Amino acid sequence: MKRYYLESRINNIQAVILIFLLLVAVKVKAQFANGADVSWLSQMETYNYVFKNSSGVQENCLQILKEKGINALRFRVWVNPQGGLNGKQYVAHEAYIADTMGFKILLDFHFSDTWADPGHQTIPAAWSSDSFSQLQTDVYNHVYSVLDTLKSLGVVPKWVQIGNEVGNGMLWPYGKAPTYMSNFAKLISSGYNAVKAVDTTIQVIVHLEDGHKDALFRQIFDGLKSYGAKWDIIGMSVYPYWAGLTWQADDSLALITMKDMISRYNTKVMVCEAGYLYNKPIDANHYLLDLIAKTKSVGGLGVFYWEPESYNWQGYQLGAWDPNTKEPTAAMDAFLGIDVTSVNTEGSVTPKLNLYIYPNPFNPDTNIEFTIPRSSDVSLSIYNILGEKIASLVDGYKNAGNYNYRWLPESSASGVYFCVLRTGNYWETKKIILMK
Repeated sequence: MKRYYLESRINNIQAVILIFLLLVAVKVKAQFANGADVSWLSQMETYNYVFKNSSGVQENCLQILKEKGINALRFRVWVNPQGGLNGKQYVAHEAYIADTMGFKILLDFHFSDTWADPGHQTIPAAWSSDSFSQLQTDVYNHVYSVLDTLKSLGVVPKWVQIGNEVGNGMLWPYGKAPTYMSNFAKLISSGYNAVKAVDTTIQVIVHLEDGHKDALFRQIFDGLKSYGAKWDIIGMSVYPYWAGLTWQADDSLALITMKDMISRYNTKVMVCEAGYLYNKPIDANHYLLDLIAKTKSVGGLGVFYWEPESYNWQGYQLGAWDPNTKEPTAAMDAFLGIDVTSVNTEGSVTPKLNLYIYPNPFNPDTNIEFTIPRSSDVSLSIYNILGEKIASLVDGYKNAGNYNYRWLPESSASGVYFCVLRTGNYWETKKIILMK
C-alpha cells in the first residue's frame, strides 16, 4: 500500500511538472518576435502599391502581416535623409501606427543620412566636421531625441539597434572596426546610454552581418567587451543568398554562432534580418521554419524578415510577396508554423494545420491550438471512441491566424477521445485522453 502511495505521488508530481513545462513553453512561444522590417511600406503606398491577403482580398498590409503571425515591426532611422524618408518624424509616425495596432517595435539606427551596412558607414553631413568627442555626443543626442519623440507619443520601442550591420564598425573612419575598436566601443556606449536614459526597459541590440561567421562575431564582441561597451542582445543577419550558401548550411552555421554568443558573453540573441528569393516560396518557407526553430531552440528572442512586403520595388528580390497576385507568398506561412509542401498554379498551398493539444492526458480541461493558413469555414469537434460527436468548439468562418480554445468536458467519463479540425479541404485529427 505504501509503495502504491509513493508511486501515485511520483506520477502526480511528474504530471504537475509536465503541465508546468508545457505552460512555460507556451509563454516563451507567445513572447517570440515574429518580425518584419517594413521601412519601405509607406513609400510604396504613396506609389499606389496594392496588397491583398491570402484570399485575394485587398487589405491593409499591416493587417495582412498580423494575420500571417507577425507581431513585431522594425523601422530604420536615418539622421537627415533627403525628403525626410526614415527621418525622425517619419519614423515616429510609422511607429505610432504600428503601436496602435499592437505590434512591438524595433528601431534600427543607421547613424547616416542614407544606408549604413558593412560597405557603407558614412558620417551624416551635419556631423562631418565634428571631432570624435563631438561625434559621441552627436550619437547620444540623436538617439535620445528620436526615442524621446516616440515616448511623447506614448510609444516605447521594445528594442533599439545601435548601428546596422556593424561588423566593420560605424561612422567611418573614426569608428571603423577593428582598426579603431576603442572608438567604436565608445560610440556604442553613447548610443546605449542614450537609450537607457530615455527608458531602462528598452533592450539594446548590437547587430552584425553574416550570422554564419562566428569568427567575425567573436572578433567584434571581444573587442567591444574589452573596451567596456554594453549591450543587451546580439543581433545577426542570416541571408543564404548573400552568403552564397544553401539555406541548410547557412542556418546551421548561424546556430553555431548563436550558441557561441550565448555561452561566451551570457547574452540573448536575435535574428534582426532574414530573407530569401521571392520566386522560391517553398524553399523560403522551409528556410524560415528551420531558422525560427533553431533560434527558439537556444532561447533566441525573434526573427525579422527584411522586407516581406516588397514586390517590383527598386529591384529587390528577397521579399515575400507575389508580384502577380499581390498576395504574400508561402514564405510568410512559416511565421504561423505552417510547413508548406507545394504550391499549385493558382498559388494555393498544401499546409499542416499544426493542431496542438496540451496537456494530454488531461484533467479537468485541456487547451487546443491550431493554425488557419487561409480565411475559411472551420470546424473543431470532439468525438468519443464510438465516433459520436460530443462537443463542437468551432463551427463557422475564421480569418487566417492562430487560435486557442479550451475544452472542459464536465460530464464526460475518463477515456480516449478524438479532436478533429477541418478547414477548407484539409483536416487533422489528434487522440486525447481524459483521466478523472
